[in-house]
Amino acid sequence: MMRMKTKPTATTFKGGGEPVAREWELRPGGMLVQKRNPDSDQITIPPAPTIRVKVKHGSIYHQININSQATFGELKKMLTGPTGLHHKDQKLIYKDKERDSNVFLDMVGVKDKSKMVLIEDPISQEKRLMEMRKNAKMEKASKSISEISFEVDRLAGQVSAYESIISKGGKVNEKDVVNLIELLMNQLLKLDGIMADGDVKLQRKMQVRRVQKYVETLDTLKIKNSMPNNNGGGEMEMQSEDKHTNGQKVAPIQERRYNQQQQQSSAADGVVVTTKWETFDSFPALVPVPSTSTSTANNSISPPKFPWEFFD
Repeated sequence: MMRMKTKPTATTFKGGGEPVAREWELRPGGMLVQKRNPDSDQITIPPAPTIRVKVKHGSIYHQININSQATFGELKKMLTGPTGLHHKDQKLIYKDKERDSNVFLDMVGVKDKSKMVLIEDPISQEKRLMEMRKNAKMEKASKSISEISFEVDRLAGQVSAYESIISKGGKVNEKDVVNLIELLMNQLLKLDGIMADGDVKLQRKMQVRRVQKYVETLDTLKIKNSMPNNNGGGEMEMQSEDKHTNGQKVAPIQERRYNQQQQQSSAADGVVVTTKWETFDSFPALVPVPSTSTSTANNSISPPKFPWEFFD
């Protein structure tokens, strides 16, 4: 579409006599018309009127200026200041009926100078107080867990130091390890005494697992620390074995030299000496063997002869 701007060709006057210049545009058909303002095509919605409502609370009346299209919940928030009641503890009665906080004023016929009654809701107040106590309790539990976590971080540094020393073959005072285990167990007891729900409960559970892991690590380190050093023990055993084997090697050599000297000295004297010994049982025989001298003596002695007289 082709448009052509021209100089103002028409002049109109306002009420005060001031001339107003107008612009014209050429349409495709050749018609010259006044130029349209694009902002004039937008539909403007007039703002909702402000109304004044009268709210009775006890024996006192409160006048509140509010938008006619607002909700009862917005009206409750505006009444919090003058009445001193929390907006969740309020009940607004309009035309003998309690109105929900999400309902709009104009939808139920609230107009300028309309009247309604405000009463306190004890059930809602109790629920809100319980929720506040619960939130305060959770906040306190979260703070306690944070403090315990900070203390466990400090003790974890000592666990890492002991683990490094013992893994390298060093020794740590057993009393220090026991004291560190007791400190960690105290933190575990503190965690068990914290009652929490939701995310705070999950945080407590994570810290409990963390402390238990450190205690198990210290128990293992305590056992390793009480054991003798493997390197030193191995060297001592090897030295003792070397001494023992050297003794076994030296003993036969000395024995052979001694036997040779004995044989040489005996050969010089004309006597042969051998080192082969005959062994006997150390236990005595079960059945005594009579000596030959006793048996021959018994055989040489004739039996005594008695003059026996026989009778028929």
